Amino acid sequence: MDILTSDITFNRTRAPLTPVAVAAGRKLAERLFDDCKINYDNIPTVVFAHPPAGTVGMTEAQARERFGRISVYTTRFTPMRYALSHHAHPTVMKMVCAGENEKVVGIHMTGDGVDEMLQGFPVTVKTGLSKRHFDNTIAIHPTSSEELVTLKVANREQNELLTAANG
Repeated sequence: MDILTSDITFNRTRAPLTPVAVAAGRKLAERLFDDCKINYDNIPTVVFAHPPAGTVGMTEAQARERFGRISVYTTRFTPMRYALSHHAHPTVMKMVCAGENEKVVGIHMTGDGVDEMLQGFPVTVKTGLSKRHFDNTIAIHPTSSEELVTLKVANREQNELLTAANG
C-alpha cells in the first residue's frame, strides 16, 4: 500500500475522526523515526447535534463487565442561560467510576456546550484519576462543567444493585 496516497483513518477498528487522523499522522512520523505508536483507547467522541452529545471512556455496562464494582454519578440541570426561558434545554452528565478507589473510567454528557467541555476530561480517563481528584477540585462558577466536580453522591452503586436484584 502506498503510504502517500492511502487514508490513514480507513480502518474499521479505529475512530475515523479528524483529530485521530492528525494524531495518527504525527505518531506515524514519530514511529518511522522514534518507534512511537498512537494509543486508540479512550478517544473522546462528540455528536454535533442540537444539543451535542459527547462521551469518553467506558459505558456502565463495559465498566461493570471489566471491573465488577462500579459507581455512577449523574446530574440533570438547566443551564443558567435558560433559567428564565420557556425553551430550556437540559444538560445531562454521567460519570462512571470503577473499584474501591473510584477510578474515573467514563464521562458522558449531552447539552449545550458539552462538545467544548468534554475536551478537558479525556486526560482524567486516560491517566486513571479518581473521583476523589474531582472532589478536591475547585469549580469555576457559574459554568455547566462545574457540575462534574461537584457530584457528591453516587446515584447507584452497581454491585449493590445487582446483588440485591439477584438476591
